[in-house]
Amino acid sequence: MINDTLFFMLIVGIIISAGLLLLFVWAAKTGQFDDANKMLNNPLYDSIEDLNDAIKKEKNLKEAKESKIESEKKKEEGKASQN
Repeated sequence: MINDTLFFMLIVGIIISAGLLLLFVWAAKTGQFDDANKMLNNPLYDSIEDLNDAIKKEKNLKEAKESKIESEKKKEEGKASQN
């Protein structure tokens, strides 16, 4: 009885999985995931403030990474000098 139930669940799982795979393939082939207009028109809606904010964020991120690397180097040097 348990074997029959497991076999039935396996068959149902395979059928559902195959259906979802076919649905995904159909959607990809028919262009359901394409949004070329959004990608092309995005820069048109960026204001100067948005662009400046993006530049500041990138600069802050770069500085944070550099300071983290420097602090790690100092920790390593401190450990090396103690040994």
